[in-house]
Amino acid sequence: MLTVETDLVAVEERLDSGQLACPGCSAVLARWGHARGRRVRDTDRGLWIVPRRARCTGCGATHVLLPVVLLVRRADTAAVIGAGLTAKVTGAGHRLIAALLGRPPETVRGWLRRFAGRVEPVRAVFTRWCRDLAPDPVLPGPAGSAWADALAAVLAAAAALAARFGIGEVPAWQAATAISAARLLSPGWPSPDDQC
Repeated sequence: MLTVETDLVAVEERLDSGQLACPGCSAVLARWGHARGRRVRDTDRGLWIVPRRARCTGCGATHVLLPVVLLVRRADTAAVIGAGLTAKVTGAGHRLIAALLGRPPETVRGWLRRFAGRVEPVRAVFTRWCRDLAPDPVLPGPAGSAWADALAAVLAAAAALAARFGIGEVPAWQAATAISAARLLSPGWPSPDDQC
């Protein structure tokens, strides 16, 4: 699985020109149909997403090219999930967050539990990315809780990404999706190698 930009035309152009590389062996990716379409809930409406599939010309592995607005195996966009995680920092509980976002309480509770079990590794990964992206990084200081520290690190990494490539403001949860390879709430992420 590989995260890509949301512009489908740009993704197709990058595939055609050989600019997308296999995450496993770094060989060129080529078109290989589409993944199963699905409806994803966004902040104001649902989105119908049919991700592109690509096949590695070297090792033969296939990869789903998932837009950076989505996390793996989640029915909501990264922006919606990020809004829920951000609301938790202010002290809101899962029922209030669910009501604010119009989502089932069980869904929101699942996001919060998964993120709570990895706040320190998430803080470490995003702090490292902030440090690696910025020539003179301004690392986030203590924000009052482990949860707030992790959120501050996500925001700092997004700002460092925007500054490094001069692309203007980068939505924090799209940066988080790209950095985590869409696995921010997936089992096994971050691995010890991601945290080094």
